[in-house]
Amino acid sequence: MKKGINQWAFGAKKLKDVFAMAKQAGYDGVEVVIDEKDGEINLNSTRKDIEKIVTTAQNAGVEISSLATGLFWSYSLTSDDDQVRTKARDIVKKMIDIASWLKVDTILVVAGAVDVFFMPDFKVVPYDKVYDRSLAALQELAPVAEKARVAIGVENVWNKFLMSPLEMKGFVDAVGSPYVGVYFDVGNVIPFGFPEQWIHILDKRIKKVHFKDYRRAVGTLDGFVNILYGDVDWAAVMQAFTAIGYTNYVTAELFPSKQHPESLIFETSTAMDQILGRR
Repeated sequence: MKKGINQWAFGAKKLKDVFAMAKQAGYDGVEVVIDEKDGEINLNSTRKDIEKIVTTAQNAGVEISSLATGLFWSYSLTSDDDQVRTKARDIVKKMIDIASWLKVDTILVVAGAVDVFFMPDFKVVPYDKVYDRSLAALQELAPVAEKARVAIGVENVWNKFLMSPLEMKGFVDAVGSPYVGVYFDVGNVIPFGFPEQWIHILDKRIKKVHFKDYRRAVGTLDGFVNILYGDVDWAAVMQAFTAIGYTNYVTAELFPSKQHPESLIFETSTAMDQILGRR
């Protein structure tokens, strides 16, 4: 497996500095993030803009592993608002374009939401509507992904949707495309399940992986802790990945420490080395 880290861990640092620090900390690659208007990668980025970023990463000696975004919390594929749903589909299409320019094989997509607990103004959408709208959207987008040879990775997140591995498996299979799979987040499962079970059930549908850790007893966002400090059974998780033959990126998804952000980046690299058997 290759060891990656998400751009969010570096706060407001420029990508040139992100790539350099990621290399120094021992990561193989960086998952970059697309913003709406700001940021070095955004919805207005041109191919020329993106190719410069690819060169910057190459010069730093790291790969760009995948493309993520937080935009789907504001623009849901399953919103009651037609214009919002259209915007969300357009974001996926732009991400596919940018991913192809970045020469990465997977984008992270939130497939929709019944509710978003950290957005108090989010309008709750009935589960059956979320399912139907999400399925229709991904079936529409699948040919775009196939043409670009960029996979759409549906992440398991706290959106009160696709909450079991069997449902996630059935949903992905219903889309019916080898270019629509799962972006599996290990830590997100812990409050209501066991990641090793999800891995066995989802099997080859897993396109990319996020590493996080979580303490069940906390039960809120505060339950996310540094890797190896939570309730993830990392031995069982790694055995499950070995069993399904997963050898792609595992990417740490962190948010920067307010006081010493660099220390968390380096500490996480060491923890991932222990999990991956590199030390």
